[in-house]
Amino acid sequence: MTLDRKRTLTHYRARRGVFDVLEVPPLTYLAVDGQGDPNTSASYAEALAALYPVAYALRFAGKARGHDETVMPLEALWWSDDMAAFTSARDKSRWSWTTLVLAPTWVDDAAFADAVATVARRKPELTGLDRVDLRVLHEGLCIQTLHVGPYDDEGPVLARMHDAEIPSAGLRLTGRHHEVYLGDPRRTAPERLRTILRQPVAPVES
Repeated sequence: MTLDRKRTLTHYRARRGVFDVLEVPPLTYLAVDGQGDPNTSASYAEALAALYPVAYALRFAGKARGHDETVMPLEALWWSDDMAAFTSARDKSRWSWTTLVLAPTWVDDAAFADAVATVARRKPELTGLDRVDLRVLHEGLCIQTLHVGPYDDEGPVLARMHDAEIPSAGLRLTGRHHEVYLGDPRRTAPERLRTILRQPVAPVES
């Protein structure tokens, strides 16, 4: 059977209007770093164009080894020197980001290098492959909720998370804002897009 970790990992499930506190274990991702507005940045488009071929090369390599796993959804870390750039101003030109796809469970450095080499042979015209790396992300304690609707409507949800839900739980922000995209904007109407909004946190020191 094909393993779909969206169904087996609890942190790939979230509830609209509910802010759940949960522990996220260390996970290994395919990752690409960049900066700028994702809607207009050539760097962001290049990142996705490089990330997915590697993810699919790993899937096919895994099936040949008896490890059949789905390609997981796109995720991204977002940050800025001024958090208002996310919540109220939504100034995307000031955003930095890391695009992510959860790597298969069996992948190691050698398998990752083989997948990148395979993509390079098959798509010699592809730029950005040298930007893809394999890294472990350990977020630990997090708070998350489900946003339904256009990405640009996330601001009030994030403001509630940062200014109300996190302080009222006796927590403080620590790591980078994390989004998990459960819908494909190319095939899904904006009002039906489903996005997990996650924020690493830590207890407020007394």
